Amino acid sequence: MSANKTFKTNIYGKVLYLFIILLLVYALLRLGFYWSNRSLFPGVDTSSLLTMMLGGVKFDIAALIYINSLYILTQSIPFTFRYKQLYQNVSKWIFIITNTVGIILNLIDFGYYKFTLKRTTGTIFQQFSNEENMLKLSIDFLVDYWYLLIALVLLVVLLHWLYNHIEIVKPVRFRTAQYLVHSALFVVIVLLSIVGVRGGWRHSTRPITLNNAGDFVERPEQMYIVLNTPFSIIRTLGSVDLKPVEYFTESELSEIYNPIHQPSNTEEFKPLNIVLLIIESLGKEHIGTLNKDLDNGKYKGYTPFLDSLITESYTFTRTFANGRKSIDALPAIISGVPSIKEPYVLSIYSGNKINSLPSILKGKGYETAFFHGAPNGSMGFSAYAKLAGFDHYFGKNEYNNNKDFDGIWGIWDEPFLQYVANETGTLKEPFLSAFFSLSSHHPFQVPDQYAGKFPKGNLPVQEVIGYTDLALRKFFETAKEQSWYDRTLFVLCADHATVSYYPEYQTPLGAYSIPIVFYYPGGELKGMSDKLVQQIDIMPTVLNFLNYEKPYFAFGFDAFSSDTTNFVVNNNGSAFSFIQGDYLLIGDIDHSTGLFNIKQDPLLKNNLIRKHKGTQDSLQRHLQAFIQQYNNRMINNNLTVH
Repeated sequence: MSANKTFKTNIYGKVLYLFIILLLVYALLRLGFYWSNRSLFPGVDTSSLLTMMLGGVKFDIAALIYINSLYILTQSIPFTFRYKQLYQNVSKWIFIITNTVGIILNLIDFGYYKFTLKRTTGTIFQQFSNEENMLKLSIDFLVDYWYLLIALVLLVVLLHWLYNHIEIVKPVRFRTAQYLVHSALFVVIVLLSIVGVRGGWRHSTRPITLNNAGDFVERPEQMYIVLNTPFSIIRTLGSVDLKPVEYFTESELSEIYNPIHQPSNTEEFKPLNIVLLIIESLGKEHIGTLNKDLDNGKYKGYTPFLDSLITESYTFTRTFANGRKSIDALPAIISGVPSIKEPYVLSIYSGNKINSLPSILKGKGYETAFFHGAPNGSMGFSAYAKLAGFDHYFGKNEYNNNKDFDGIWGIWDEPFLQYVANETGTLKEPFLSAFFSLSSHHPFQVPDQYAGKFPKGNLPVQEVIGYTDLALRKFFETAKEQSWYDRTLFVLCADHATVSYYPEYQTPLGAYSIPIVFYYPGGELKGMSDKLVQQIDIMPTVLNFLNYEKPYFAFGFDAFSSDTTNFVVNNNGSAFSFIQGDYLLIGDIDHSTGLFNIKQDPLLKNNLIRKHKGTQDSLQRHLQAFIQQYNNRMINNNLTVH
């Protein structure tokens, strides 16, 4: 490389110039992230986007210091061997490799964000630690998002080119005075790095976290524009340590919200069988019967069987998941425990003693089994099933027939649901059987024999939803022929919603909308209510329906109760969505940023914050009561009835 094609500076100047270049790259990545997911960020105008871009610099500086800490150290230590060619060549590749990783992490969320509605966090390593098909999943991701690979190559090539075009000028002499100056500069660089990762220099400044992005946004979901993925991962490595809170006295708290259920029904216990059907990514948007107002009443949906089943069942028009990931769903549905700030099963509190449907019903003589067609250990489901008290776990290993393997996640839903129906029939009555599907998951493939059979819809997932709907129809056909069918309460819900098409499902409300259906073929249980219902309500609803007579612990409510003071809570990181009555409150525990009347304003366009102070304060009060119960009981391992 000729001298006239390089920019010459001292070693500190090169570090500074490279840092500025990386800040520009991260700004470009932030714009790309926003553009790739812009439909999920309504109401962002040029002015607010500029504010978020400027606010994001603070988080980019922190992330880049973390990522480049080794490179900064190699260039700033006050010794002359820094200028040797071999040393600089090694340093260059440290710089290129570490920053390539940072760019990759940012690019992943261009595609992955729409599935989780938050930047990827440190729990990703635990979440996929037991997957046996990570290579195949990674290849499928690259095929679907091939343009991200092109962007990666271009950015890395540009970074390499720019690095080579900055030449370090070595001092002619390096004497004692220069050692002292360089030593002082080393100390200054260390101090500046500490300030950068803390987000400020004041003693009272705590190291910035994801929640600090709220300083630059109007709506909680916009925080993820401000953040970058490496920062989100680094700052969430390890488990969340909940802090005790004391908003209310114990007597006040019990009056506002009490998760101890005291059954008052004196009728005899009904030993019905229970079958839980948890369907991957089955957002409410995909079901025609629950969306009669879409497309001016012409919307058909993608689940003809579920539509017919719902007409014979009891369901609700306002039903929600408590999280956005599969790993959040199991403890919510099975144990009435939502995930707050991180997946409960990955938290330091996952070893707490908790109630669960299998543990409670085993006391009534129930045999219990959990079914999931993925390789055993996937998503940590087998470990959770064991902790929850299931007697049996049936996964891909037990199914033991690779001809039905989809090549990615596990056994196709259709054959595995037949396996579920038949194995369930071998359980001693009364029994609890829980099934978690997997076919309606990215990369959204159907078996070859069903290619072209199901409508593709506006989203890739909808073709696979049609396949899973067929698998459910065949499951019920098989189950109906068995003796236990009429003595069984079927509960069907989704683990979470996923990518969406209609604006009604791209809001902080619609993004959690799922079906929750109760079907009892042997009894009268039909209808539709507009009561608020969530995943953590399933356990108390089932137990109360069976006339379970003992006190138990669950964070949810009985969906069949006439009491309408119940609420729904969703959490994504530090942001909460809290619904009670006809109002949705958005914000953190102590500071609300949005209040909406969800009946009058389903698209959440009219923010009523500070306009309905009484309603706002009431919802905030109930949210604080929930958090006090959650945090303090988690910390004190007090999630059961003593």
